[in-house]
Amino acid sequence: MNRFTLQLEEIKTAYIAEPNPSLEVRLERIRKIEQMITANEDKICKALEADFGFRHPMETRLAEFGMIYQACKHTSKHLKEWMKPTQVETPGFLGSSQAWIESQSIGVVGILSPWNYPIQLALLPAIAAIAAGNRVWLKTSERSSRTSGFLAGLIQEYFHPTEFCVSTGGPDVAEIFASLPFDHLFFTGSEVIAKKVMRSAAENLTPVTLELGGKSPAVIDSSAKLADAAASIVYGKLINAGQTCIAPDYVLLQQGQLDPFVAELKQAAQKQYSADTQLTGPIDENQLARWKFLVEDAVTRGAQVIPLLIEVANENFMPVALLNVSKDAVVMQEEIFGPILPIVVIEDINAAITYVNSKPNPLALYWFGRDNKNQVRWISETRSGGMTINDTLLHAAVETLPFGGIGASGMGAYRGKTGFDTLSHQKSVLEVHSFLGIKMFKGTNMARPPYGKKTEFLLRLLK
Repeated sequence: MNRFTLQLEEIKTAYIAEPNPSLEVRLERIRKIEQMITANEDKICKALEADFGFRHPMETRLAEFGMIYQACKHTSKHLKEWMKPTQVETPGFLGSSQAWIESQSIGVVGILSPWNYPIQLALLPAIAAIAAGNRVWLKTSERSSRTSGFLAGLIQEYFHPTEFCVSTGGPDVAEIFASLPFDHLFFTGSEVIAKKVMRSAAENLTPVTLELGGKSPAVIDSSAKLADAAASIVYGKLINAGQTCIAPDYVLLQQGQLDPFVAELKQAAQKQYSADTQLTGPIDENQLARWKFLVEDAVTRGAQVIPLLIEVANENFMPVALLNVSKDAVVMQEEIFGPILPIVVIEDINAAITYVNSKPNPLALYWFGRDNKNQVRWISETRSGGMTINDTLLHAAVETLPFGGIGASGMGAYRGKTGFDTLSHQKSVLEVHSFLGIKMFKGTNMARPPYGKKTEFLLRLLK
């Protein structure tokens, strides 16, 4: 603990010496992240493949590197504008006084990153923090140990430890890390761990951003084209073997859609994961054991298992859909985080909306259909962190959209300008001037005792 405390003090001392880094300094640090990834793409792909047992390099380039490059590009393009003070309106009684908001850095941002996308979800918050002028301390996940270790070495190579430092280690290190008095703590992971992180942060009144998950539904409207919906859902579900916080967790549809949708689902899975495209593996044996348990538990409660592939895409586990799943099955109670897709038959749109709203707010909601009236109902009558219409995952890839949860799926948001604002202090500034050069009409002069006619006049102005 003493070692970590001393390290944080060293970083804070460096921050105090440069609390307002220039645009050029911030852009250079963001460029270093981009250069670091560009120069090491192949090595990172190999580290990730070692951690997952298998992960297609193209999947890594799309889901990890592509997101980072887009964030670097978008942030670098707009950072100068984001850093400018924002002029705001002042009330008439303040005359020609001026008011504005300054976006200021907050200090040292701690980041607890997860194992499922160990590059993307470590560096995207770091880019936002650096753009806002902060120093960064990252704690990587021990479950993706090879990738975490390699990333730690790269960061040490490209950055001074008081600019951007990184720690590895297990739950004991994470527990100490979360208890440090950061100026902001950013966590991506499960709801269970998030509660521990939030309790630790509360001891220091450290603000937190929590990016969690939940059971994100894919809703198929009666107006949907089933083939298109199935192809999108298969992709969103099976990329990274479902180990994605915004993966579609279950499907809602009507009885008449069930059989044709299952047929389209199997066809789409076979097309996307033919012999030359293997499914990403589970991160470890515990993850694999959990997938098997979820299916076995559902089957013992009466569920029907539908294999999605003719040929095994992963020697450890066959991606499946589940029909007739009991509401008491664990797979319907907890976030799945694997290649298992329950399909729930619902009577109509009213029942579907009620079903989704009866559960904790999900991180994502996917709606498929062509009925504009129904689309508007799903947007307005449900609550989710984000929503993609007629596809999956993509709202999280748009830098101009905030990404974050609501309720049980998270607290706070980031990406693009939202991330810059989240990790900045919005400082209010008022410069007081007299009205028409008359001293009596300057600032608080009319509000000061002794109270009398001038105070009465001010009160009339305020009405």
